[in-house]
Amino acid sequence: MIQLLKSKTGQLRVVAFLEGISLLVLVFIGMPFKYWLSNPMLVKTMGPIHGILFLLYVVSTIGVGVEQNWNFKTTTWKVLLASFIPFGTFYIDKKILREIK
Repeated sequence: MIQLLKSKTGQLRVVAFLEGISLLVLVFIGMPFKYWLSNPMLVKTMGPIHGILFLLYVVSTIGVGVEQNWNFKTTTWKVLLASFIPFGTFYIDKKILREIK
């Protein structure tokens, strides 16, 4: 894990993992608690955390894209789009980010 934090791509992978987990917690745990159990506490807590992680993911993606000379039309937009889809960041990590040194 420490090895991942030594490169921008590794940092992006860590942020992608955390952003993906936070989205899953919001969608599959927080929202049911809020609307079915009338308990918005998890959404109020995780919402801002997810927002910060989302912004870090976007900034990190653009930074790594510039550093790695990614073509926006073939790579960068896919990595950015992944943050909007549950499980998307995990898929992108496996298909794109893991292969980058």
